Amino acid sequence: MTDSSRRTALDALHRALGATMTDFAGWDMPLRYGSERDEHLAVRTRAGLFDLSHMGEITLTGPQAADALDHALVGNIGKLAVGRARYTMICNAEGGILDDLIVYRLQDERFMVVANASNAQVVLDALTERASGFDTEVRDDREAYALIAVQGPESPGILKSLTDADLDGLKYYAGLPGTVAGVQALIARTGYTGEDGFELFVAPEDAETVWQALTEAGEPAGLVPCGLSCRDTLRLEAGMPLYGHELTTSTTPFDAGLGRVVKFEKAGDFVGRTALEAAAKRAESSPPRKLVGLIAEGRRVPRAGYAVVTAGDGTVIGEVTSGAPSPTLGKPVAIAYVDAGHAEPGTAGVAVDIRGSQEEYEVVALPFYKRQR
Repeated sequence: MTDSSRRTALDALHRALGATMTDFAGWDMPLRYGSERDEHLAVRTRAGLFDLSHMGEITLTGPQAADALDHALVGNIGKLAVGRARYTMICNAEGGILDDLIVYRLQDERFMVVANASNAQVVLDALTERASGFDTEVRDDREAYALIAVQGPESPGILKSLTDADLDGLKYYAGLPGTVAGVQALIARTGYTGEDGFELFVAPEDAETVWQALTEAGEPAGLVPCGLSCRDTLRLEAGMPLYGHELTTSTTPFDAGLGRVVKFEKAGDFVGRTALEAAAKRAESSPPRKLVGLIAEGRRVPRAGYAVVTAGDGTVIGEVTSGAPSPTLGKPVAIAYVDAGHAEPGTAGVAVDIRGSQEEYEVVALPFYKRQR
């Protein structure tokens, strides 16, 4: 940890649990508590508990909060019902992605935007600038919340024992106020693991109460604390993009195969519309590269930045954006941008250059893993 690193409200608890800590986006965060493979498999088969308090919360309130967000973001936020959430993006004027976000409509005139930790200040500054001229207040609420996630097939049962909220009626990408372990929380059915689960926004001073209550309630079900390392392999298997890897200011939502989040039909102009209309046409007619999954034939692990090549002659046809051993599949996997001509699932003759040697990979459609509903 550096002297300038920020600590979450659960920092002392993580250290008491023996977590390996790491600097992440200026925060001191738990990387793992024991075996990251065991933590990963616990989330896939039972439940895992995460501290996500490094995420950035920004609140917009006022009569034109929805209009301001429709102008600032690519999604149709004005159509979002109270109590629902939406995955969306904020782009620059050239259509490049500044961040991917989740927006919650908490009340008719109150929204919460959740940004990635590394981009929270960029998003706050952009929203503040883009909301000028609208009757809305943009507030930095990063200090107002701790964020705890319980993820995995056992998570509904674990949380039910601690809350008065109607979890059975809570749909995916919805949130409602309630109490958890006797404290006020926003309970959202969202996550970044590919499993069912919940994200709980609570006051920082209540974080330890909620964490300990979930730990005790989850013990019979096999819940374990989980770090950022397994969160990354879980999202990778689920084909979920990570900012700075699959998503950057050099990529548009259409480049990343996520053009569906851009809502051209919404009323009024929004930042990046013209550039994104051009990107949509390019993606339809002749996309230069596509985002695909790669599954290893052997055991060597690809990493971000490694070249994807044609087997034999080594012509570069793409680049790995994320790679790791997959605990669920039992072999290394990667997400990569590859030339459109090599992007069809089953395409033969594709390899990754791993430190000078070509390792063959199978091209597959994302995601690698999809939970049974």
